[in-house]
Amino acid sequence: MPALILLTADQLSPALSSLRALQPGDQIVMAEVQAEAHYAPHHQLKLVLLFSAMRHFADTLQAQGYQVHYFNYEQQVPSLLAAVRLVLTQQSGIDSVRLTELAEHRLATETQTWQQQLGLPVEIVEDDRFICSHAMFRRWADGRQSFRMEYFYREMRRYTGLLMDGAGPVGGQWNFDAENRLPCPPDLKLPQAPEFEPDAITLDVIRMVQQQFAGHMGQAEHFSFAVTGKDARAAFLHFVQYRLPLFGKYQDAMRQDEAFLFHSLAGMYLNCGLLDARWVCLQVEQAWKAGAVPLAAAEGFIRQIIGWREYVRGLYWLKMPQYRELNFFAAERPLPGWYWHADTKMNCMSQAIQHTIKHAYSHHIQRLMLTGNFALLAGLSVDEVTQWYLAVYADAYEWVELPNTLGMALFADGGVLASKPYVASGNYIAKMSNYCQHCHYDVKQSTGPTACPFNALYWDFIARNSDKLGGNARMQLTYQQWRRKSPDIQQALRDKAADLLIHLEQL
Repeated sequence: MPALILLTADQLSPALSSLRALQPGDQIVMAEVQAEAHYAPHHQLKLVLLFSAMRHFADTLQAQGYQVHYFNYEQQVPSLLAAVRLVLTQQSGIDSVRLTELAEHRLATETQTWQQQLGLPVEIVEDDRFICSHAMFRRWADGRQSFRMEYFYREMRRYTGLLMDGAGPVGGQWNFDAENRLPCPPDLKLPQAPEFEPDAITLDVIRMVQQQFAGHMGQAEHFSFAVTGKDARAAFLHFVQYRLPLFGKYQDAMRQDEAFLFHSLAGMYLNCGLLDARWVCLQVEQAWKAGAVPLAAAEGFIRQIIGWREYVRGLYWLKMPQYRELNFFAAERPLPGWYWHADTKMNCMSQAIQHTIKHAYSHHIQRLMLTGNFALLAGLSVDEVTQWYLAVYADAYEWVELPNTLGMALFADGGVLASKPYVASGNYIAKMSNYCQHCHYDVKQSTGPTACPFNALYWDFIARNSDKLGGNARMQLTYQQWRRKSPDIQQALRDKAADLLIHLEQL
């Protein structure tokens, strides 16, 4: 009973559940479909990464003797279902379709109707590349009033045995985050991230993306990421050796004209399947056991994988589709154009967005405390902001992007994910970076023509949302600080913020 197995751009894993039961006569279909290429205005480098990685993975499967039907973008296949139909009409004898569950809610919902539409059995198998199954997360969440990642993370440590000493954590504590918040010294030498020369397949994809997606963010010819599992693993081992030792200390730091610092860039490879979550965590744990990296660095990285990554995926599937519609602060102000071109006098924002344009990447603090923080303070449209994050980052898929953006950065879920909004004035940016030293604006000023926009916007956000946040236990100190300001200062800050919000495009 030959089956047709569908593989998507985020399922480029040889151990994928739908591939394990391959039988003689089974066939595989992969397609660069128009619907997925255009449902967001994806960054050119993201498109090159996925299309090239898909083509390389298809070649590997064919070299192993599997029959693969591959549709390039130029063949204009409109959807995943259309790709499946094309093969079924061209090949006789296929009597079922099999796929690993699709990662995004909209696609998973569509596949539920495929059996009826195709008139064939459609088997959807669990994606066990993730450590926490949907059922496991639901059991953890059942009966909880709040969903705090820290408690989930501890369960995952126990479940995986990573960094455990019997029933307790190694080092006597679960979380070393307090040691992972240092600014980067100006004279600290930064290791360079590895780059990979595009081969013939990647060069063909680059030319196609330049022709077909010319209006999208980025420049395809600057592509230098890994596109095979072998190279992705090499890139990660380079991180473990050269950047992980200081990742713990400086993971929240930012520095002028430096996009990567001590970060791994592993998210893009994990999320498309070129890296395996268990494998990367084991490499990090082994490096700690060998004495090559401090415990705080190893714990900080592993927390991002088995804690945060698994947590946001579980929360996404627990709360969708209603989660997408949440907008706690009724934020609807249009996204300023400089989010797309970086032409703003705010140096920190320009830096983060320039990195995004050049690399389809910025690290988590730039996303949370710069582009996300500004969007929250300014009341930018939740829909537009989440669409922007989905489009511009090479690691962005809705299952991981939506909780991180809507929940963590924008607090649009009202506290389902985070216990308080992650908002900050310019003081935080000055502490964690040297951006303010190169800025048109003065971070020490809150009003006046050259005052840092983050300052007045921060206090205006606090003031205008007192009815929604005033009772939040973690916000009490902030509201005490606001109430201690004189009425004249409060009014000056509110007036400055109102002017800034009118002239966002000119900032």
